[in-house]
Amino acid sequence: MNDEKKKRVPLLLWPFYAIWRLVAFTLEITGRIIGVVLGLLFLILGLLVSLTVIGAVVGVPLIILGMLLILRGLF
Repeated sequence: MNDEKKKRVPLLLWPFYAIWRLVAFTLEITGRIIGVVLGLLFLILGLLVSLTVIGAVVGVPLIILGMLLILRGLF
């Protein structure tokens, strides 16, 4: 069984528990959105830097980092 299902919150503490869960959910969603946006920025920056031959050394890792951040933010 999951620990979440075993845990019961007392009735008097339930409002505090609900507010805590709402704040945690909001921070989680905000962090995911920031991760996806940063990933997209790194992806675009990597593509722009990779247009030059010398910049490809820096651009390709930026593209990979951007793709990984987007995947992590979505899943």
